[in-house]
Amino acid sequence: MRDSRHGRLVLVLLLAISFALITVDIRGGRNSPIANVRDWASAVFGPAERGVSAAVDPVGRAVNAVKDAGSHEGEKKRLQDENAKLRQQVDNIQFDRNRAAELDKLLKVSAAGQYRIKPARVVAIGPAQGFSWTVTIDAGAGDGIKPDMTVINGDGLVGRVTQVGPMTSTVLLATDPGFSVGSRLAGSMEIGITSGRGSKPLNLKLLNGQAQVKKGDRLVTFGSQGGKPFVPGVPVGEVAEVRNTPGELTRSVEVKSYVHFSSLDTVGVVIEPPRTDPRDSILPPAPTPETPAPPPAQQAPPAPPASTEPPRGATAAKPATAGNRSTNAKPPAGGTTPPTGRD
Repeated sequence: MRDSRHGRLVLVLLLAISFALITVDIRGGRNSPIANVRDWASAVFGPAERGVSAAVDPVGRAVNAVKDAGSHEGEKKRLQDENAKLRQQVDNIQFDRNRAAELDKLLKVSAAGQYRIKPARVVAIGPAQGFSWTVTIDAGAGDGIKPDMTVINGDGLVGRVTQVGPMTSTVLLATDPGFSVGSRLAGSMEIGITSGRGSKPLNLKLLNGQAQVKKGDRLVTFGSQGGKPFVPGVPVGEVAEVRNTPGELTRSVEVKSYVHFSSLDTVGVVIEPPRTDPRDSILPPAPTPETPAPPPAQQAPPAPPASTEPPRGATAAKPATAGNRSTNAKPPAGGTTPPTGRD
């Protein structure tokens, strides 16, 4: 009991002395009577304080890092999510731009061919209703779609409608081995049948086996009665190779389609054919053949120097002298004749 009372008394006394010294030091400022004591204490205990701080600070920082680890992970996750959303927005913007460009090309083709179309998008690719080369579009009977309608895009012929549902339809692609369409060579009246061959180029068989056809010739659809299943004037492709097939009267003609079937997206179903055949007006411009550069002009050989010698057989003219004057000289004015020396 006595020890506790004595300890409290000493603590109170020390606190009183500390407050007194602090008060004197504050009031004295730089002239404080205990300034020397304070400097001495700083010089003595300063190095020890710095050493203890150097040893304790890493531990404190580690403890703080452990405390803040949870909040840092949350911030990192939030930033990653925001970055993913921004990337998705950029991809969506580019995708929308591509779709807008495809729709613009489709509308230009339909306007040039005077086709009334129903735009649609490809929503599925693959076998459907027993066909191996088909796509499903998001337009059906409710949009006025009927079987045997021509399907196009901004590049040319895509295929024809085979099955129609309430909201979707199935399109047989021009690459299907069972697909065939009447075609005409641009700029001529030569017609034939263009057929699909799967992943290979299209095949053309002209009705006239002797018809002139060459690489680069372009094809359009010939058209069907009433515009079904094909309307006229739709670009089909261009001739890629012409081969003579042994044992057959007609030549084998490979046609490269204008349409990229592996990246189909926006298409148009022709729900009303044109009033007149657009002929070749929808075809893209024909490639201009490259003309070879003319050979460099050859320089003419230099002319030989002029010769000062007279040609062979010619007699050099003699200079005239006083005793060799011509007797045919005209008389001087006045009509007098010069003396001849015979008088």
